[in-house]
Amino acid sequence: MISINQEIDYKNTSQDTLNAIYLNDWPNSYSSPDTPLTQYMGEEFDRSLHLSKKRDKGFTKIIGLSDNTFRFLDWERPEEQPDIIRVQLKSPIYPGATYKLRLTYEVKVPHDKFTRYGVDNDDHYKLQFWYISATTYANKKWATYSNKNLDDMFLLPSSYNINFKVPKPYQLITDLDVDQRIDEANNTVYTLSGYNRIQIPLFFNKDFSFNIFNTTDVSIITDLKDRGVTMERKNVLMQRVVDFMNTRLGDYPFKKVLISEVYYRKNPVYGLNQLPTFISPFPNDFLYEIKLLKAALGKYIDNTLGVDPRKEKWVTDALQYYLLMQYLNENYPDEKVLGKLSQIWGVRSYKLAQMKFNEAYPLLYMFMARKNLDQPLTTSKDSLIKFNYQIGNKYKSGLGLIYLDDYLNNSQVDTFIKKVYTDYQSKSITGADFEKELTAIATKDIQWYFDEYVATRKKIDYKIKNIKKRGDSLDVLIKNKTGSKAPISLFSLRKDSVINKYWFKDIDGKEVVTIPNEEATKLVLNYDKTVPELNKRDNWKSLGGLFSNNKKLSFKFFKDAEDPDKTQIFYVPEIAFNVYDGLSPGMRFYNKPFLTRPFVYDIVPTYSTKEKALIGRAKLQYNQYLQEGDLFKIDYRFNVRRFHYAPSLFFTSITPSVSFNFRTDDFRNNKREAIFFRFVNILRDRDASELSLEADPDYSVFNARFIQSSPGAINFKSWFADFQVASQFSKVSFNYEYRRLFTNNRQVTLRLFAGKFLYNDSQAASGDFFSFALDRPTDYLFDFDYLGRSESSGLVSQQFIAAEGGFKSKLEPRFANDWIATVNAGINLWSWIEVYGDVGFVKNKSLPTQFVYDSGIRLNLVPDYFEIYLPVYSKLGWEIGQSSYPERIRFVITLSPRAFTGLFTRKWF
Repeated sequence: MISINQEIDYKNTSQDTLNAIYLNDWPNSYSSPDTPLTQYMGEEFDRSLHLSKKRDKGFTKIIGLSDNTFRFLDWERPEEQPDIIRVQLKSPIYPGATYKLRLTYEVKVPHDKFTRYGVDNDDHYKLQFWYISATTYANKKWATYSNKNLDDMFLLPSSYNINFKVPKPYQLITDLDVDQRIDEANNTVYTLSGYNRIQIPLFFNKDFSFNIFNTTDVSIITDLKDRGVTMERKNVLMQRVVDFMNTRLGDYPFKKVLISEVYYRKNPVYGLNQLPTFISPFPNDFLYEIKLLKAALGKYIDNTLGVDPRKEKWVTDALQYYLLMQYLNENYPDEKVLGKLSQIWGVRSYKLAQMKFNEAYPLLYMFMARKNLDQPLTTSKDSLIKFNYQIGNKYKSGLGLIYLDDYLNNSQVDTFIKKVYTDYQSKSITGADFEKELTAIATKDIQWYFDEYVATRKKIDYKIKNIKKRGDSLDVLIKNKTGSKAPISLFSLRKDSVINKYWFKDIDGKEVVTIPNEEATKLVLNYDKTVPELNKRDNWKSLGGLFSNNKKLSFKFFKDAEDPDKTQIFYVPEIAFNVYDGLSPGMRFYNKPFLTRPFVYDIVPTYSTKEKALIGRAKLQYNQYLQEGDLFKIDYRFNVRRFHYAPSLFFTSITPSVSFNFRTDDFRNNKREAIFFRFVNILRDRDASELSLEADPDYSVFNARFIQSSPGAINFKSWFADFQVASQFSKVSFNYEYRRLFTNNRQVTLRLFAGKFLYNDSQAASGDFFSFALDRPTDYLFDFDYLGRSESSGLVSQQFIAAEGGFKSKLEPRFANDWIATVNAGINLWSWIEVYGDVGFVKNKSLPTQFVYDSGIRLNLVPDYFEIYLPVYSKLGWEIGQSSYPERIRFVITLSPRAFTGLFTRKWF
């Protein structure tokens, strides 16, 4: 607990009369499962705060709140914002006037496992946003931002005077001025002050684990972790980083800067230190230097420029990442993305190994742009998906200034940055100020940068359509594929040497530009890759012979970065298993690099070791991405699969399909909708046991489905409506799933399924092959990964897939040729141990409706991937006491490695 007596002198710098003041009370954001912080973390599949114990939570207890004359003031917390306080004033605050608030309160410090700030297991305290502060009033409204673990409280520079009594043996680490320190018997009293400060982080450690480095301009207090870097070397690196920042930004206005490991870990240089020490591809000095530079730039900018960090974080991101990339260009121009790994035989031939370190920034930004998941830089930070606020938008911001610097071509961006940092130091700066200052310095029209690059998702993509030689000139037909107004560079090359570089803008549709011939052998758009362009594969044309534009074929193991100059084919060994084919080794051939492409193919021939036959699958897919509206992707596919479905019996499925995928304008909202159409064609070898049946083993089914899902770690909802029609039957079905995680770690699951045949003429010919199944669907569409789909006994017949009836016990009737309705429910008793129960009705033609039920224990080891069901009681009675009980146990297992990736990537997208 921190006991606080506080006075706030609030000055009304606006032109409005204020009758209330809003206060930030972010320590209280840890207090309950209903706070915006808890809910926001849950959206990113982080359940730690939602399930936390009371002792680990944080809260604020307000004892008194009064004005300058000690009159108690009325205050309240908005219903949906328990970390904001509205204070009703006794008298208004007129423009230019100052109002004093007096507060007495206690702050319970939360555990640091939620946001990295708080108290750790060693009882060390890392405090950020630990006190109540006045929110910022701007543009006629209060910036009442709730804590969402984004470290974006909007504070303007203020003056602080703090007296802090700390129990021994704790020591205070701060970059404020320590005016006095008094040692008492059991406590240490610190008197601190700071002028024009924005953030006040404090650390209380039992041992002084920070180091102090005194450079010529500023003292750096840091506990940044290193891998064996000597103190002498650290001093050299500190001075080099400070000299760079002073040259590019200007003088830091304070004597000290606090750079903590937790601050860096909240916003690291991704890819640098994710690998363990023994395989780190970068020198230890380089790792430490870039960590220091990244954190120091952030501190210099965040501590001095009064930017709204939630609404306009792109302003400071642009400055920080531009300077970070410039530093690397100046000091490590040849450093590769893979570091020392790029020199290893077998690795160095990869495009990724040849890329320079700074090329990782456009690669990771384009990772989201190609997925149609990029968001405008002006998007509020709490509306960005995690990958974008951690990586994508930051990188796009820095790349934008690199792009401008190249386009303006005379260091105007450097001049702009230094002017902004100097003129707006310890002041408020907005995106409008950023635009005004940059436009004033630029010698070219750069309105496209603000109107499109910053404010929209519009992509940049150009293509050379054609080249005609005309005397000593070249007429180049350039196509603007997206309609962007952003300029594009055109290079003329002789072999691999650049002859000249030209800039063109305002290309509307297609346009012919004329340049000198200069005996060029090749023309390339965006040759230096400075323009963050969507697709660079069609950026060049050769002026040579007929086949000179053909790209070389490149075979690479596993995957690589995209190489615009080559036709890339990737391959990787793959092995599959089912009881009929046995282990099926093969080779997967595909064309998808790390970045998504519109058209992909995936061909996987494998060999059935049991049947001694060639099997496998193939997919052709084209994704059409749409920039505007709820419909964001149309997915066209053509799938072919050939495996055994029974001993010595092949099936071949040929399925063309199209799906229309919808999302809301809020990209963080996990709600998705899709309309899916496919035409499934199944070709089967006839089983000898089916010779007496009239059914043709081959059939075709048209399938239409509407899907709506809202997945989440705390709340999960999903439903679909399905329609199928074939020559022998037509059916409709409905499936609904719901999961809810409560704060006591109880999770309730509910699933409903109902299906009805519109007509069914298949029974005489095919038995129950097309019927609804109570516990194990026949899977006539071959959608499920059964280990042994035709088995009726043995271990593989016990595989459970939650589809159709969803029962775990094998009850009669097992199929329904008229209609079926079931409910599956479950609740966990402890951790991964759950109780389940199923009830339902099964109706077959000419038979009465049957009521069925079962119950048991579910071992939910890895949800949806590895589960075990132990039946206890059902319509058959006490199953647990009956004979052959092991044969009644059901299990869920997923063997596909690609299926598991969803467990680790869902929190990012």
